Amino acid sequence: MSEYVLYNAPQSTCSQRVRYVLHAKGKAFEEHKLDLFRGDQLKPEYLAINPNGVVPALVHSGSPVIDSAVIMEYLEDILGHVAPLRPLEPLAIARMRAMMRYIDEVPTPAVRVPSYNLAFLPHYQAMTEEEFLAVCESKPLRREFLMKMGRSGFPQSEMNEALDRLQRGIDRMACWLRESGGPWLMGEDLTLADVAIMPVIVRMDDINLGRMWAGAPEIASWLDRIRATDAFVKTYYHGALLTEKYPHLQALKTTAAQAVA
Repeated sequence: MSEYVLYNAPQSTCSQRVRYVLHAKGKAFEEHKLDLFRGDQLKPEYLAINPNGVVPALVHSGSPVIDSAVIMEYLEDILGHVAPLRPLEPLAIARMRAMMRYIDEVPTPAVRVPSYNLAFLPHYQAMTEEEFLAVCESKPLRREFLMKMGRSGFPQSEMNEALDRLQRGIDRMACWLRESGGPWLMGEDLTLADVAIMPVIVRMDDINLGRMWAGAPEIASWLDRIRATDAFVKTYYHGALLTEKYPHLQALKTTAAQAVA
């Protein structure tokens, strides 16, 4: 077994940020791609690694580390000398962690709502009510989220609330970039805060919500810059974007682009 073993899913936003850190630090890792709709994350062998039944989970030299934010910090703790992603000054570290906390509490959960309604809902609609309830009960960290969605999708009120939270996240990110002077959230150096918000911005762009930062060109520049990194290309291999897995989303994106043109 490799020193680093990552259990994740290609389209999982939390998985994407851990993959990015591993690639940024040049660490080879054994990747296990779990099929979340087949329930790979709920099998006994995976629950023995991550009892929360979600991805990602990193096994380092036989010991599991779970939760993407924890994994990113752990990798920085042990590999901070390689392509550092954390500042050195304690106050700067505290500021970075405050950014990450905000990202994990506001835009990250919010982007799941349009993602599920636009991409994942058909999987649940194909189930019987009994099957759907069984799936909900089997997911310790996602039970309430799925119950709110139901088999008919999130209501417009939930979508509106999620979009409002995403807009607040965009506004806060633009503020950070302006205050730091860019090109990254904390200035000249890429940090874990950038990696934390990366999958949210990429997902929003992928599902036609890029218009939400039309008034903040610094975010578009930030996105171009992070896409140009070697770690990004390795992280977002084919199949990591929803539009690469769900043709109807690609069609919607193409139609929207044509309308703007």
